[in-house]
Amino acid sequence: MTRWRVEGSGGSHEVVRLGRGEPIVLVPGLAGGWKLLVPLARRLANRHEVHLIGLSGDGALLPRCAGVGVADEANSLLAVIDRLGLERPGLVGVSFGGAVALEMAVEAPARFARLVLSGAEAQFGRRWAATLARRVLERFPIPGDSPFINQFFNVLHGGRPEPGPLPDFVVRRCWETDQGVMVDRLRALEAFDATDRLWRVDAPTLVLAGSKDVVVPPDRQEALARAIAPGRFAQIEGAGHLAFLSHRAEVARRIARHLDVSRRAVS
Repeated sequence: MTRWRVEGSGGSHEVVRLGRGEPIVLVPGLAGGWKLLVPLARRLANRHEVHLIGLSGDGALLPRCAGVGVADEANSLLAVIDRLGLERPGLVGVSFGGAVALEMAVEAPARFARLVLSGAEAQFGRRWAATLARRVLERFPIPGDSPFINQFFNVLHGGRPEPGPLPDFVVRRCWETDQGVMVDRLRALEAFDATDRLWRVDAPTLVLAGSKDVVVPPDRQEALARAIAPGRFAQIEGAGHLAFLSHRAEVARRIARHLDVSRRAVS
């Protein structure tokens, strides 16, 4: 595993590379940064060269500027991918990172060979959970060890998880993201809308949904897959919004299968 910083159009991004093989870019979600994706990345690295690219404000020495939208993140990550010299890598985005990946796929369709989205939709809009979380986060300084607030993380699991290392890992990593950054990203999701641009997606696309995802329900993720011409939908039974963690072995298998089938179809 190697780790360094690469400049994008919107600032500096942390990049972590591991594994060998055809390249994949992983884009993390609203909180937790690239570290939350490491367990999945390690599995994918058995067959691929995986590039974890942090978003602006993740692990940054300087504070992230307010008002950074999904398109701004996408443009900055495209510049990072250019500087890394990656030609048509596979692209995987989860949650907020799924919106960023989708934005890249619609605005630069020739840049990616394959696309995988999880916990994402074409238009997030105002959801009760996101609105509540944003109002709490923007109005109150919250200690990272608050048991009450940490119950909100149960929503990400699709229900109360069994006590153990996984929920502790999620809480610890998510609180490494600044509250202000979380609020700004929730606002960016409310403004994001790719519904009238999905026809531009050219890469074979897999939309992976957890059957218990209450943040972005499976039916809305299935609608996204139907709206993308080269798209297909798959559901991970028993998984919530964090399927890439709780069911990472199955998620990794499905991603690898999608990349392999798509590659054979192209060749």
